Amino acid sequence: IINTPKILTEFGKISLIFKKVKNHKKIQENLQKLLSLENLKKEGVKENIARLLLEIFFPTPHFVKDFETNKNFPSQHLNALKYIEMLFYMKNLDRKKLQFNAKIACPNNSERLKAFIASLPFKLTRDQQNAIKEIQSDLTNSIACKRLIIGDVGCGKTMVILASMVLAYPNKTLLMAPTSILAKQLYNEALKFLPPYFEVELLLGGSHKKRSNHLFEKITHVVIGTQALLFDKRDLNEFALVITDEQHRFGTKQRYQLEKMASSKGNKPHSLQFSATPIPRTLALAKSAFVKTTMIREIPYPKEIETLVLHKREFKIVMEKISEEIAKNHQVIVVYPLVNESEKIPYLSLSEGASFWQKRFKKVYTTSGQDKNKEEVIEEFRELGSILLATTLIEVGISLPRLSVIVILAPERLGLATLHQLRGRVSRNGLKGYCFLCTIQEENERLEKFADELDGFKIAELDLEYRKSGDLLQGGEQSGNSFEYIDLAKDESIIAEVKRDFLKAASVSHGTFEN
Repeated sequence: IINTPKILTEFGKISLIFKKVKNHKKIQENLQKLLSLENLKKEGVKENIARLLLEIFFPTPHFVKDFETNKNFPSQHLNALKYIEMLFYMKNLDRKKLQFNAKIACPNNSERLKAFIASLPFKLTRDQQNAIKEIQSDLTNSIACKRLIIGDVGCGKTMVILASMVLAYPNKTLLMAPTSILAKQLYNEALKFLPPYFEVELLLGGSHKKRSNHLFEKITHVVIGTQALLFDKRDLNEFALVITDEQHRFGTKQRYQLEKMASSKGNKPHSLQFSATPIPRTLALAKSAFVKTTMIREIPYPKEIETLVLHKREFKIVMEKISEEIAKNHQVIVVYPLVNESEKIPYLSLSEGASFWQKRFKKVYTTSGQDKNKEEVIEEFRELGSILLATTLIEVGISLPRLSVIVILAPERLGLATLHQLRGRVSRNGLKGYCFLCTIQEENERLEKFADELDGFKIAELDLEYRKSGDLLQGGEQSGNSFEYIDLAKDESIIAEVKRDFLKAASVSHGTFEN
């Protein structure tokens, strides 16, 4: 804000005024000294990009005229802003890429791995085999690995997790899951598929003290638990491998806290983070320079899921299909947008809709994120129920083998990634699945495109067209956009250029840079 007139003696000179800041003139002078071709080049900015940036901050009359005419930067200058934004984004990521010695370098368990794979009652996909091969290379390294494994819904990442435990043997593995239900599922899968010489234990919140004490004896090879692991005061130094499942469900601090607890004298455990939420190709491109990333795209068997976008007046179709599936002893989930009544959206809440279903069907269960007993409700529903009324909490990798129908109310309020996770609950064991997206909108192009696509990685690309991607540095799914200029849906070539230039510069300065 300019409070008093000032005569500018040099055309094109920046005059920065800082509201409510003393000595803003001094700040202005310092900033202009720092913003120079020499300093930009020192920061790793290419000369042609640096010159374009300086033209923006020290505009010529011609530049000003073009800007006033087009109401925007010329394309080459806009691309320079995108380049510099992605460059400094990668520099921030690079600060987190530190290498530590592995606390324990695991043995080459090739023969043990072959025996494990041969014992499975199904054949692993090529993507699963490739992921296991990359993990095997990581675990035998003297440098502690940090790898992110991203798979589509139903890609079979659990088998990759179990194979990782086999590769770490006889060293200990610590696995953290976001919920008790998921931890129990993983525990049961481990008991079912791991070789009989494995000792596997489960640690949940409220575990009996005597049982908890047993978890950390040397005989235990695998400990599976929830966030209760973060609050256990025992020494975790015996663990060579730390695995986080559904890693996007944990905050960055929680994931690193578990690794820190398992560290010893500056040496780190190997770390694997698994996620069933595919990310856009451009996001993976930027991230892969700093975190080893593995994609599992193949599905062990093709899912047969019919997805329909229906207006509320067509709800009769939904009711008929529900009755038909329940008669086959299959199960149904109805996802509500809210737990309690709200004037803000024209949909029934879960509490309001419960009576509708209870009048028409037997064995109707209800739960939400507010329900303290939600995990017990879901487990009882799995064994006894016909219909489960829930909120989006059900999207976390819960296995319900008899589930064939999911009804999602107000789908226009949800991101495509969440819709894909919810739809992924059905057809888990080869059943024909049905996903009904029930809306009050007459038309919704986004939902129609979603209905036609089952590939989670393609849906992640589609999601970029409608909703900006979140910040990699923050972790978790964000609805906002951390970039001012970069468009992840359109600027893949710029991101690739920045990554190439950054890695080239890093290899010159620090030796070979691991990609």
